[in-house]
Amino acid sequence: MRHLRAAAAITLAVSVVAGVTGCGGGTSSDGGSNESPKTLTYWASNQGPSIEADKKILAPELKKFEKETGIKVKLEVVPWADLLNRILAATTSGQGPDVLNIGNTWSASLQSTGALLPWDDENFEAIGGRDRFIDSAVASAGKEGEPPAAVPLYSLSYALYYNKKMFADAGITAPPATWDQLVEDGRKLSKDGKWALGAEGSNLSNNIHQTFVLGQQHGADFFDEQGKADFTSDGAVAAVKQYVDFMAKDKIIAPGNAEYAQNQSLTDFAKGRTAMVLWQAAATTFAAQGMKPEDWGVAPVPVPAGAPGAGKQTNSMVAGINMAVFRNTRNIDGAKKFVKFMTSDAEQKILCKTYGSIPPVKAAQSDPAFAAPELKVLRDTLATSAAPLPQVPNESQFETAVGTAVKELFADAAAGSPVTTESVKARLEKAQQTMQS
Repeated sequence: MRHLRAAAAITLAVSVVAGVTGCGGGTSSDGGSNESPKTLTYWASNQGPSIEADKKILAPELKKFEKETGIKVKLEVVPWADLLNRILAATTSGQGPDVLNIGNTWSASLQSTGALLPWDDENFEAIGGRDRFIDSAVASAGKEGEPPAAVPLYSLSYALYYNKKMFADAGITAPPATWDQLVEDGRKLSKDGKWALGAEGSNLSNNIHQTFVLGQQHGADFFDEQGKADFTSDGAVAAVKQYVDFMAKDKIIAPGNAEYAQNQSLTDFAKGRTAMVLWQAAATTFAAQGMKPEDWGVAPVPVPAGAPGAGKQTNSMVAGINMAVFRNTRNIDGAKKFVKFMTSDAEQKILCKTYGSIPPVKAAQSDPAFAAPELKVLRDTLATSAAPLPQVPNESQFETAVGTAVKELFADAAAGSPVTTESVKARLEKAQQTMQS
């Protein structure tokens, strides 16, 4: 879940720059690389296990681009904890890169600053056409009805990962397909100091991702058709309560998970302390923590019992990384060539295999590597049952306001305080007031 770490930082900063029109894409802080049409600066997000690992992964690909075009790419891999603030500073100062990665959930918020190049039909044609990309990935790249603010680079979705041995020991023969089954199985698994389901209760973005999906299943969008916050509808309240109730009422999430925010739930899973976790592309993390591929299984995220059923009802948000160009770059043609290179069929296969993500480019998905069990679940989810988070300018404030409400409710549950429909609604009312102030 590589892009979860920075979302909480976006709230105030986006509103500050929302009135600023395209002033990014100037020179970089160390002298700049836009001065020469043969040089580009690129801020890559930290996708791998470390900054150095990303540099090693990307360096040979950037050399290929230089050999093909004569354009040298000056790479900086920016940690997720710093990336958003760096982007926002660049939109106001003009001291930024030519090309950069952004979390796709930031697209509409950053689009509203006016600092990013709009990907209209002409610009999409320069990189091979919009129809090369899967629809759900493009839908996560900006406000509906406007040219996207970025181009999909790496796509992800959520899946349910489960520990095969813990399931077998509990007499469970298959992963749960519905939430009712998950709770029933979870009660069998939660014993002897072990727990059924992991959560990141203090991670605001993770809270939003999970409650957004449950909201979709309860018929709630969290925003009305005019883009106005609507956090207290019956569906929204039911979604948040259902998620927190996994700890508060169902007792299948450990109370300590209320404090998790740095992927501790993955460690618990890898160490056999938790039997299930809802996550994006977790295989490399499990391997790094000593798990073998045969130790765990993967299945679609559960849905409510009944119609329309699995594979049709929303069970993931559209996750992933987009690639943007600062509007005021002095090397627009070179920047578009670089985006075209990074989203080419060949590069998509190489990079997405390495990072364990799904190519948003349709043709690249035909590679046999993306038919592996884990990636097939992620790919099929993206194609059939994933929905983008609300593409509204204040989406980032939504992540912080509602994410914080869920965090506080998890803290209540961990402390043994009752979590009722009324208390959930009160927290969401407070979040909505925060958005409107």
